[in-house]
Amino acid sequence: MQDGTVQRGGSAVEDSAGTRGEQHPRDMGVGSGAEHDARGAGERAADTGRAGHGPPSVYVAGVGRGDGRQVIELGVMEVLTRLVDRVGVFRPLAHDGSDTVVELLRGRYRLSQSRASATGMTYAAASALQAEQGTDELVTLLVDRFHEVAKDYQAVLVLGTDYGDTGLPDELALNARLANEMGAAVLPVIGGLDRSAESVVAEVRIARRAFTSRGCEVIATIANRVQDREARKAARELGRHLPEPVYVLPEEPALSAPTVAQTVAALDAKVLLGDETGLARDVRDFVFGGAMLPTFLNALTEGCLVVAPGDRADLVIGALAAHSAGSPPIAGVLLTLGQHPGPEIMSLADRLAPGTPVLSVPANSFATAARLTGLEGKLTAATPRKAEIALGLFETRVDTGALTERLSVVRSDRMTPMMFEHELVQRARTDRRHVVLPEGTEERVLRAAEVLLRRNICDLTLLGDDTAVRRRAADLGVDLRLLGPDEVPEGKGPSARVVNPQTSPLRERFAERYAQLRAHRGVTQELAHDVVADVSYFGTLMVEEGLVDGMVSGAAHSTAATIRPAFEIIRTRPDAGIVSSVFFMCLSDKVLVYGDCAVNPVPNAEQLADIAVESAATAAWFGVEPRVAMLSYSTGTSGTGADVDKVRAATALVRERRPDLKVDGPIQYDAAVEPSVAAAKLPGSEVAGQATVLIFPDLNTGNNTYKAVQRSAGAVAVGPVLQGLRKPVNDLSRGAMVQDIVNTVAITAVQAQARKAASQ
Repeated sequence: MQDGTVQRGGSAVEDSAGTRGEQHPRDMGVGSGAEHDARGAGERAADTGRAGHGPPSVYVAGVGRGDGRQVIELGVMEVLTRLVDRVGVFRPLAHDGSDTVVELLRGRYRLSQSRASATGMTYAAASALQAEQGTDELVTLLVDRFHEVAKDYQAVLVLGTDYGDTGLPDELALNARLANEMGAAVLPVIGGLDRSAESVVAEVRIARRAFTSRGCEVIATIANRVQDREARKAARELGRHLPEPVYVLPEEPALSAPTVAQTVAALDAKVLLGDETGLARDVRDFVFGGAMLPTFLNALTEGCLVVAPGDRADLVIGALAAHSAGSPPIAGVLLTLGQHPGPEIMSLADRLAPGTPVLSVPANSFATAARLTGLEGKLTAATPRKAEIALGLFETRVDTGALTERLSVVRSDRMTPMMFEHELVQRARTDRRHVVLPEGTEERVLRAAEVLLRRNICDLTLLGDDTAVRRRAADLGVDLRLLGPDEVPEGKGPSARVVNPQTSPLRERFAERYAQLRAHRGVTQELAHDVVADVSYFGTLMVEEGLVDGMVSGAAHSTAATIRPAFEIIRTRPDAGIVSSVFFMCLSDKVLVYGDCAVNPVPNAEQLADIAVESAATAAWFGVEPRVAMLSYSTGTSGTGADVDKVRAATALVRERRPDLKVDGPIQYDAAVEPSVAAAKLPGSEVAGQATVLIFPDLNTGNNTYKAVQRSAGAVAVGPVLQGLRKPVNDLSRGAMVQDIVNTVAITAVQAQARKAASQ
């Protein structure tokens, strides 16, 4: 996010050379040649753009600096990738060097597009070309390069100019003309930092008119970085005046705050202490140390970077001791004058607050303060946490459904991993549920919790010691805004709190309940009191008692530790024969459902049929049309033997129980998923060659197959997702990444929605 002021008024709306002549003849350029060129370009845009012959494109255009439009660009890309699987990005004009936003989009959305094709030309080259050959030649060249990119994609996100030392006159007019020539819908972004609601409203109306007067199709307008109290007033006023949607996003301090790593880069500082996690912390404030220690400690604020002379060892140790005690957690320490304490003090500092950055710069405090002034955070590929915060802000303040409709993008028939993940998140948001995460101090769980809250996916309870959880979150730079034991959530957003099974008043109640459930096994109240202090049992009892809707665990616990309490406490649904599991296998162009790959070692025919029916229901609930293949080493009637006969019997049972279900078996894997093989081995089958639910004959086959496909085909495996329980509990792989945890929690929330719907 760059600092600057928004271009206003007259000069921003005078040049109309890029307007389509047939629509707005009064706004044409002064000469007949200009009129002819503009009309011809407009007709070419209609032929290749939103008229239906080319990919739909969205042009995100600012009207000045400091608008934080990277948030909007990220949000629009998120919307596009939910709908189609081939999205391109194009920045007509760029500065020399790496483009951080393009690199962020390429990395986060796994774009196959090359870096070179994402950029038209540099500002320096554009300025020279415009001076020598005129604007028409510049626009023609940029539009030609755009179409070279667009022909390979189903949708294209175009990133407008940034108004930062570009050397180009009237950038707004250039953006408008480029959007018209590319046939792209325009989404103007206006910066509202430190502006009143009245000023924001006026700026939005001026910007919208500046683009529509040039013939641009404005699909929505966004005012960004507006102070929260002004944002509400501005949104109400704008909703009464403009025909298309207007969205007002508030200033988000976590986005404007630089990370410690970004501060290091800006100051060319030396890192004396600190790890990667510490360098990823946000710097929310600067506290300059010069006072004596007691006064200095009272000045510390949460997330501050302490700036102190390098010879003040007392301030270094005092600040790190305060951080270690959590009062308050700091971002790090920056030492000036090119000095730092001796090895004994530095060793003590490292032990006091492991991972907390201690930096050094040669300049004095005054010069350092001048360089820190105005330093703001940036969205880059190296700041994935900020990207999640940005998406959470965009998705909670922008009606993405309405925006999608206005984009008129046709949904792809394919289902990519990203589309599946998006669908999960959207489903979870529709009726927010409450999920307990027993591993409350685990790093990946805490990072996932921040994503879940920021993106409004669910409410959370974290299990663990309150002080330990808060301290671990502070060390990681994770902002969960945890509620106190008796604190009531404010507003309608998601909330999180910490519960300690060891000290919670619920422990006695849960012990009594567990003793009742396990009395037939000889469990006494005294024994139950010890058992329920275990986080897995405590979390499962929270689900059983209806205090939360579901549980996800396993990042630091074995599968047995997660599912054994569920078997003992929650138990199997009356209409389900057994508890089983599925993996959602997200391949490059489709999602397959594999069952059972995690729970039942050698199911019999009856159990195999139950797994198939449950897996089909799970697939359907998550938007995968079930076509069930009962796998074996033989296809159709070609083979015999006990294993094949078991699968054949299970297939007959499935047909008997669910005559509406498309199911075939026994069938080999290749015949199930490959149409050419299916045509030879099982012609005429409704399932062969197009199976979506694949049921393995035993755990050995299923588990090895899912792992082989995951590793060799680069598939994203989401699961195991447990099915057949009365209430949702799901297991994680101990190697689960943050996104895996987010996905599994979203699945659990959707399962809870299904249970709620079934009970109504």
